[in-house]
Amino acid sequence: MKKWKKVLCAAIVASAAVCTVSTVMAASVDLNAVYGISSNEREGWPQGPEISCNTGILMEAETGAVLYEKGADELRYPASITKLMTLLVAVENSSLDEEVTFTETGVRDVTPDSGNIGMQLGEVMTMEDCLYAMIIYSANEVSAQIAEHVGGTEQNFIDMMNARAAEIGCTNTHFANASGLPDDSQYTTARDMALIFREGLENETYRKILNTPTYVIPATNKNSEERKLHTHHPLFAEESALYYPGCIGGKSGMTNDAGYTLVTGVEQNGVTYIAVVLRAVDLSQACVDSRQLFDYGFQNFQKTEYKNGSVMLPNTMTTDQIEEKEVDSQDGKMYQFYVSGQLMGTAKVPEPTAAPVPTVSEEEPVEEVDPADEEPLYQEESAAEAGTETQKKTAELTDRIVILLIIMGVMILLLVVLLAALHHKKKKRSNKKHRNKK
Repeated sequence: MKKWKKVLCAAIVASAAVCTVSTVMAASVDLNAVYGISSNEREGWPQGPEISCNTGILMEAETGAVLYEKGADELRYPASITKLMTLLVAVENSSLDEEVTFTETGVRDVTPDSGNIGMQLGEVMTMEDCLYAMIIYSANEVSAQIAEHVGGTEQNFIDMMNARAAEIGCTNTHFANASGLPDDSQYTTARDMALIFREGLENETYRKILNTPTYVIPATNKNSEERKLHTHHPLFAEESALYYPGCIGGKSGMTNDAGYTLVTGVEQNGVTYIAVVLRAVDLSQACVDSRQLFDYGFQNFQKTEYKNGSVMLPNTMTTDQIEEKEVDSQDGKMYQFYVSGQLMGTAKVPEPTAAPVPTVSEEEPVEEVDPADEEPLYQEESAAEAGTETQKKTAELTDRIVILLIIMGVMILLLVVLLAALHHKKKKRSNKKHRNKK
């Protein structure tokens, strides 16, 4: 069954792989470009912080509202935040109890210059152990082995990643491997990574793995010792000076060209923010920039219930400043809520209910009654009622008499039977005495 599932996945993603070739060839990453904070140009918008990372974005997860953007659609290398896409495709196409056997595909990345947990050829771990090793420890060899196991081949899994990214709405992303190791044809944007992370948070297993700071991999068939993993994400580790309250996890990455990349989720008071910063000079700076974005969001915006949905509003604005647009979607008609020209929330348009049809009844004409006739009429009705009542009582008495007669009949019958039995018994004794005398 799993084999057929993988064959089907291969067929689905094949066309997507072909369609992305021209895009990949044309894409180029300009690492020298400098971008301004475009969200600061919105009318009446709270001015956002000047982060040091090349590009960045702050998105609210439920509504998809973008509160802050700096070069959010500019191409950058993702490094190990690629594994957030690998995790999504893996949890959607496998079960946690599957056994993953490591092949040459996996162990080839067990090198001193590649993050790994030292997996060996033929070593077996569950998919659950593999996913935690990939996210918490950023193990590259585990990422490659997950790809081969789930996709049938590593390349097929990569095609699945690209097809899924396109389905989510990523328009400036291309993956060339499952780990994030350097590759000129692997790129993304802050916006696309926020969309991928947002999609992942809708998956319970995905969210659970992200929200686990410490995990222990038990001994395997090739390793007699357990492996203890602990998060490297400073905003998620409670012992870190950079820890941010409400952090639900994320992923960091680093290569020479990518610099330091960081994706983080924070949830407070029913609001979940996603911050993505790309190409920081070091991890500490990426964390500082992310913290600034979270502070900016929590201090300047509020989530407001509006028309069966939610909308993000700057603290200085009211619902009177919301512009509505009705659109068709797969789920039916939807309201889109815009603030300062930006999509800040949605709600489903309630289906119109049919107006109740009044029941038309013809009133019977009421005859005028002469007051002189009213009393006799009442008396006649009373007499009729009295007769009916007498009939009821007579019927009830008759029923009781019948029941009494039946009971008496049954008692007489029982008495007859009893007397007959006594007579028979007496006769039997008499015959016995007569025989004894003889």
